[in-house]
Amino acid sequence: MTEGRIIKALSGFCDVQTDAGVITCKIRGRLRKEGMTPLVGDSVQISEQEKMVEQILSRRNSFVRPPVANLDLLVIFAANVIPVTEPYLIDRVAAIAGDQGVPVLICVNKQDLQTEDPLSEIYEKAGFAVIRTSASTGEGIDALRQAIAGKLCAFTGNSGVGKSSVLNALQPNLQLPVGDVSEKLGRGRHTTRHVELLDLGNGTLCADTPGFSAFDTDQMEAILRENLQYAFSDFAPYLGQCQFRDCAHLKEPGCAVLQALEDGLIQPTRHESYRRLYEKASQIPDWMRKKETK
Repeated sequence: MTEGRIIKALSGFCDVQTDAGVITCKIRGRLRKEGMTPLVGDSVQISEQEKMVEQILSRRNSFVRPPVANLDLLVIFAANVIPVTEPYLIDRVAAIAGDQGVPVLICVNKQDLQTEDPLSEIYEKAGFAVIRTSASTGEGIDALRQAIAGKLCAFTGNSGVGKSSVLNALQPNLQLPVGDVSEKLGRGRHTTRHVELLDLGNGTLCADTPGFSAFDTDQMEAILRENLQYAFSDFAPYLGQCQFRDCAHLKEPGCAVLQALEDGLIQPTRHESYRRLYEKASQIPDWMRKKETK
């Protein structure tokens, strides 16, 4: 058996990086029957002779969208200009990462095209690390390179916000295709069709993932409503201070989170995203909730 890391997965095959080089493997049928889907970033054991993935080793974390595993950092790309990123898209992904304890970096791109930057203000006030970038001018590229150095990270965000352009700026040898943004629809055209780990040098591995839209958020994993409050890091100082122990932080009297919202200590868009996610989490049937908590 040989151990390696999956760096690309496509159409039932995956490329596994080993000490001996990259080996293209099939997935052992037993794994599929057990419901184990190999993800980019997975550490695996393979049989070199048969070119089969035999076992998926223990994961530190894993995501459905983007389909990656064992991340050190999730970089969420956004923009204040076409296509404008809705804060809910950022918050949905950030909450999923927070639920798994994965650090998040917000990258507000296309700084050369915008005069105002409300997204950076929202997320800096919410306590997130934020970097402002422009692939065209080079603004923030060195700061981003430093932030991801030596990490296994993933770039994600809505279509057209410039993930591939920034990757090209970080590592020009990649020459990744870059798509246009539809002015009529205000959204980008997908240029990344699959997830692949890219070597940016100095021990940095980055997964460029397909962009998504508001419609795609329904495909993302749900967070149990009792866990959701902990996935919003800006709620943390106020948790446990509410009048009621089972406070949902929606309309209850004596709610410390709602008081912080009223006092301007929590951003309105953040609480609105929490409310939308809580409603979605409340729709999870009891049998599925019990399964998730086992």
